[in-house]
Amino acid sequence: MRAVLFWLIGLMTAAPDLAFAQIKLAPKAAPNVNETRYFTSMDGLMDGNADVVLKETRQGKTVTSAVLDVCYPAEKGSARKDRFVANLALNGQSMTGTAQTITDKLPVTIKLQRKPTGDTFEFKGQISVGQAVTEVASSDNSDLSEKEFKDNQTIDDGIQATPKDFSTVSPESIGVRLKLDAVLDFLRALRGQDLEVSLNSLTVSCDALRAGEQTITLSVDPDRASALIAKFKSQPGVVAAGWTSGIVDIERAIRFAAAEWRNRDKIDKDKLAAAISRVLVKTLAAKSSSSAWSANTGVLKLSFKRPSLLFPALDLTETVEITALVAADKPGVSESLMLWLGNPVISTADETAGAKLNLAEEASGDEEGEQKDDNGSLDALAKELKGQRWDSNKSAWK
Repeated sequence: MRAVLFWLIGLMTAAPDLAFAQIKLAPKAAPNVNETRYFTSMDGLMDGNADVVLKETRQGKTVTSAVLDVCYPAEKGSARKDRFVANLALNGQSMTGTAQTITDKLPVTIKLQRKPTGDTFEFKGQISVGQAVTEVASSDNSDLSEKEFKDNQTIDDGIQATPKDFSTVSPESIGVRLKLDAVLDFLRALRGQDLEVSLNSLTVSCDALRAGEQTITLSVDPDRASALIAKFKSQPGVVAAGWTSGIVDIERAIRFAAAEWRNRDKIDKDKLAAAISRVLVKTLAAKSSSSAWSANTGVLKLSFKRPSLLFPALDLTETVEITALVAADKPGVSESLMLWLGNPVISTADETAGAKLNLAEEASGDEEGEQKDDNGSLDALAKELKGQRWDSNKSAWK
């Protein structure tokens, strides 16, 4: 009986402490915090060609602010882009706003209804750009977290300012990333220079419009690439300049000692072209037709002719065209040169005297085109130049 009494007294003494511990450890209700979510598609907008980003800030399930960013073809079928960014007014499920397009200065009116549908969202309404009106009816739209959205926005333009060698970038190819407002002056200054600008790089993409930066790609003789990159880096509006991917495929390259093929500090291009042509005459079983170096890009274009075996009695002629590029195997001073040889391009024509048979080449169904056999030309050139081929398994010269 005494033992039971002491137990009851102890329990009464401990109870307030237990109650306090429970109150202290009870989880507090988390306050509503702001969260940013993104939608990156909206079906049917601008005939399905729009690049859309709808950014919402939410407190719990309530949207507190929204911004609609739409990039689209300025003209139907055109690569030129225009864009508008609109802050949206919110009223229940209604999202409305006005804006002006960045390039063409067209008025924009937005009237949308946003409706949650389980784990996804539905948008309906109208977006007017100038005189064009788009009916929006987009369902099953999933949203992304800020981290997911930013992970998807990562862009690599491939520019390397100081590559250790030319195994991952091409010695003739230069990339220059500029602020958008500096691009026009930069391009105008290139007029009359011995180089070639990639036409595709002139297109201002939606990513470029949003980043405010555009990458221009150009090709130049590798002998002048280093000096040109240094010059570009000092120009207004240039964010980055360096080598990037181009025509060189390291799998079709040969590295060899430079000493025998240099005339003072310059590559002896005539001597090298003669050696390359001499080897290809044998491997292709053809006669040399022409050989010329491009002053703009430093590319060597070789042409060979041989009898076609397709229908021998017709005496048809095959023309084999091959491009090559020679450069140091890395930026700066090097004791080695690198020769890249392109895949042969073969055409057939009737070059007999008198009336000729008109022939049409069939288009290849392969998007990359059929690679023609070079009859062991690369291995023969490697032997002639006492050079090395690239080992893709070891990512090194062998």
